[in-house]
Amino acid sequence: MSKIANAFDHGKAFIAFLTCGDPDLETTAAAVRAAVENGADLIELGIPFSDPTAEGPVIQGANLRALRGGVTTDRIFDLVRDLRRDVKVPMVFMTYCNVVFSYGAERFLRSCSETGIDGLILPDLPYEEKDEFLPFCREVGVDLISLIAPTSENRIARIAAEAEGFLYIVSSLGVTGTRSEITTDLGAIVSVVRRHTDIPCAIGFGISTPEQAGKMAALSDGAIVGSAIIKILEKYGKAAPPEIGRYVRSMKDGIRKAESA
Repeated sequence: MSKIANAFDHGKAFIAFLTCGDPDLETTAAAVRAAVENGADLIELGIPFSDPTAEGPVIQGANLRALRGGVTTDRIFDLVRDLRRDVKVPMVFMTYCNVVFSYGAERFLRSCSETGIDGLILPDLPYEEKDEFLPFCREVGVDLISLIAPTSENRIARIAAEAEGFLYIVSSLGVTGTRSEITTDLGAIVSVVRRHTDIPCAIGFGISTPEQAGKMAALSDGAIVGSAIIKILEKYGKAAPPEIGRYVRSMKDGIRKAESA
């Protein structure tokens, strides 16, 4: 059974995204631990890439800062090894196909498995081309996590039926970033997903307040937050981890409130 299921086995999940190496890997490690201590159920670690097409300006900025700081994929695997000494929640990588190809797909996925990464999200991997990576993922027990966007329409059922780990439902068209309002009919997307799989689904893109997190978790099995956390890192730099802890606690409380309503 997928270890990722552990993130959803005690209620609605809060999933925190951080870009590795922004502003440095020591701060990333401290921020991950602060997020987990304050209720994050799953951690999404972004491996920086020079052309992150799915990202808005906030996460693009984090990618550039991390790359300028000299972050490499090998150093990120070392970070994961260090985190796994005490961080027990599931962790997944989010990156781009180029990063995996340039490292060597088989070598990359074997390193994921050896260091304790449970899943991989590749936002630029078309559903029809997932067999480029799936055999390697299956071989080493790393879930290849699928995304469903508002434009997926007649493919939602097919993507859901073959899903692994959890399904990442993109809340709105466009790139990542905080939004004041989410207008997509997510209830309709989730209902199609529910008819075709028992795999948990979580909603991301644009969530920044406890109220939004509660709403999204009420519709699905969890909420994913990235840009709002990266903004805290941008503002506080190396002093960000305690602030991230406080923010994560408020978001988790928003989810719990919605659950008990």
